[in-house]
Amino acid sequence: MGIGKLVDPGYYADGGGLYLQISASGSRSWIYRFTIAGRSREMGLGPLSLVSLAAARKEAMECRALVKERQDPIEARKDRDRERVAATAGAITFKDAAEAFIERRKGMWRSEKHKKQWSATLVLYAYPVIGHIDVRDIDTETIARILLPIWTKKGETARRTRGRIKAILDAETALGHRTGDNPARYVDHLDRILPRTHRRRDIKHHPALPWEDMPAFYAALKARRSSRALRLLILTATRTSEVRFAKPEEFDLDAKVWTIPGERMKGGIEHRVPLSDEAVAIVREQQDQGAKWGWLFPSNREGKSLSNMAMATVLRRMERRDITVHGFRSTFRDWVADCTDYPDSLAEQALAHTIKSMVESAYRRRDMLERRRGMMEDWAAHCRGERAVVLPFTAPASAA
Repeated sequence: MGIGKLVDPGYYADGGGLYLQISASGSRSWIYRFTIAGRSREMGLGPLSLVSLAAARKEAMECRALVKERQDPIEARKDRDRERVAATAGAITFKDAAEAFIERRKGMWRSEKHKKQWSATLVLYAYPVIGHIDVRDIDTETIARILLPIWTKKGETARRTRGRIKAILDAETALGHRTGDNPARYVDHLDRILPRTHRRRDIKHHPALPWEDMPAFYAALKARRSSRALRLLILTATRTSEVRFAKPEEFDLDAKVWTIPGERMKGGIEHRVPLSDEAVAIVREQQDQGAKWGWLFPSNREGKSLSNMAMATVLRRMERRDITVHGFRSTFRDWVADCTDYPDSLAEQALAHTIKSMVESAYRRRDMLERRRGMMEDWAAHCRGERAVVLPFTAPASAA
């Protein structure tokens, strides 16, 4: 009798443990019956309306093979389902990852404007290329497709976009949603692909601490004796010689300003540094306990200032041969670009970089001291780990 003519409730054997079950309500489905470890079990293979006789026979044959190997077909199917669910749950698109990243950090950012700027660069440049792609499948080629069209035309925007993509992918790696190197990293990777811009052409790069690692590093540094000079250098983004030869009278701690004479500056121009509360505390403590012979940071040798190798020695003792003292200026600069919406001009002024453009130099007549105060206080807060990023994220910055 054909399947279509069976109407009475019950089990109808096809052979090899495969049955057609007709319920009291009239519904029809395939059942595979088997015995394993002395236990009789039934496994549903699906309704007749969706599973043909041929398909049911094929699945029953696969189940018999499992039973022969003393494997329970029902448990094997559960394992497959769990793996499928896990694989599906792990599939996260870049857009979903980015939106989750921004949502997690919005409370740490200084303004709603910064969140909008962060989102704007991703919407405009990243989402059209990788927004729909699983974070596990994003590679160097896709990152290059985002950056190449804007790298030389919109340099700062391109750098901030790269930094934001890198931060998001780093977070997804930490969450276990992807593995391997970050395709958005620049040093020894994208710098081999992206054209060199005029802004970076003559810059000598020093091994630098990633800004993401600064809170942990600063905490470890603060726990060490004789770390005040290096901590002041980090907090003020100044050069080694500027800290080595600092004199107590250069600091106005009430006004929270350090004025470095032009003869000690690389550009030959007096430089005023706004001091964060953390920096003021370091200077005050050093003035009270360690300044002598006219130097804020004296050497152990009478009359001498701090040794040229003193701060580098601190890094060596911390077993951090992968970074340099001068590299902390790069750490600061990357943090400003990747994690805040402070303009480039403010960061460049903080670093006392020489202005090569005569036009820009003509307009930048003042040192923007008061505008820099907030930036340096935010940097100090990031170093102390009080905020993930000021923006931020981070890691964060302006869209154009």
